[in-house]
Amino acid sequence: METSFIQAVDIKNALIHRMCYSFLRLSNCCRRHPTAKLNFIVVIACFVYFVFALHQVGQYVNSQDHRPDQSQRYRTGRGVYSVLNDDPLTVPEPPTGQNATLLSELHPTRSNIVYITLRTKRLKPAIIRGTVRPKVRRKYGKKVKYWDSNALESTLGDKREKPGHRGGMDWSQIGDGDLESKIIKQLNAVDFVSSIRIYSERAPPWLTKHDIDAMRFLAGSTIARIAKLHSLESHNLLLFESTVEGSLIRNSSHHGLECRGRCGVIKRTVDMCEVFAFHLDRVLNLNMSLPAVGRRFQYLEDGQPCPVVLWDPSLRGVGGSTTPPLRLTWGSYQRLLKHRCWSKGAPPKPEWGCTDIHHYEWSKLALFDFLLQVYGRLDRGCCGFRPRPEDSCVQLGHHQSCGNADDAELAHIVHRQHDRRHLVFVNNKGFFDRDVDNLDFKLLTGIRELPEQAVSVLRGQRLRERLLQSLFLDQVYWDSQGGRQGIDKLIDVIERRAKVLLTYINAHGIKVIPMK
Repeated sequence: METSFIQAVDIKNALIHRMCYSFLRLSNCCRRHPTAKLNFIVVIACFVYFVFALHQVGQYVNSQDHRPDQSQRYRTGRGVYSVLNDDPLTVPEPPTGQNATLLSELHPTRSNIVYITLRTKRLKPAIIRGTVRPKVRRKYGKKVKYWDSNALESTLGDKREKPGHRGGMDWSQIGDGDLESKIIKQLNAVDFVSSIRIYSERAPPWLTKHDIDAMRFLAGSTIARIAKLHSLESHNLLLFESTVEGSLIRNSSHHGLECRGRCGVIKRTVDMCEVFAFHLDRVLNLNMSLPAVGRRFQYLEDGQPCPVVLWDPSLRGVGGSTTPPLRLTWGSYQRLLKHRCWSKGAPPKPEWGCTDIHHYEWSKLALFDFLLQVYGRLDRGCCGFRPRPEDSCVQLGHHQSCGNADDAELAHIVHRQHDRRHLVFVNNKGFFDRDVDNLDFKLLTGIRELPEQAVSVLRGQRLRERLLQSLFLDQVYWDSQGGRQGIDKLIDVIERRAKVLLTYINAHGIKVIPMK
């Protein structure tokens, strides 16, 4: 044993001495030979190394060219296990035995969870006009447009020509108990379950318990009383009440009606953007719009879904309670932004002409209106973009006043009577069919700060995921826009505008600060 160890050590030392001796002989030989011979030796050495490397690569390729065995036939792809099968005509058998046990341990399943996955973005942007509606079967009733004063009367009056219907109702006589009960019976004729669907244990965190309760009330409550409501756009809307012990009464000290119970406002089908605006407001952590859902009524809008918005009787116009009433124009609005009213906690000077609204509220309003391209509040004359002939600003003649923009009056600027520092977003009629090169940048004029809680969502690349989760709760609205495909088109528009807004923030040096 000891002899073999000594021999191994002697052999090792001999090899080391032999290698050193060979290296010295080679170095001496290189010094004596000219440069041409040295280059030739280097070329030969490189050629030998190349042949050796090529031989090793060939052996590796041959070792990889073989069929997978039974234990390697299953692999993961996009989160699920798939089968590697070389023959497309054969149906693979499911894993059994040890493989089945291994797969069940690696990929647990939960059948009681609803997942919403994100798809890759389309190469060509979708060209859409406001909303995407599926086809519906034809109804007996006549389609109601823009809530004409006699529209519901004619719709219900035509029932006497159909079998099973008797007599018509006079829309102008709403308030008569007998006639009102007949109209309510027609509106409650559809048998349905609440369209608000929540499959997990809790709702998305950006929706409060009050939001969920309001959505369920608007989507599934039984109408007990109705009344006409005249909006600022001179279109008659329907105000309904579900609480039996309450009542709709007229109050001479305020505009319109006061609701003692719990009420909702039924708007037109073309205003379905109210539902999308509500969810976008909650996703961006602004919390400044009223809850809204989609709901179908059998004899309104030919059965098409209508937006139903929660009624808030405490809303008042900004400046309407002052003496004399403050007229809020574009010029006075820009002066408010310049003086930063109430931003430092101290009362503003009387000569500034400030309202009760905090300075940060205008920044939130500008961001929200830009993403949805709502021009009815800050730019009623459509002076910041190229309007179409069918836009309301052109039809009502507001576009002609763009030459004197400082005197243009703002609209739909409201707050709550008990919370006068914060704005409330109402009449959120947005437009999704406006190209990126025709956006209304006038909405951002004078804005020097934007809310961090909203901009962080736009920068975080999670806007699509949150909007999908939030809009999925409202089944009527989801289906009315064409399902997942239609909702994706709407979100595509918002994402493109968000990128433009982020570029605008960087180019103009707008500060992003927390605005709680």
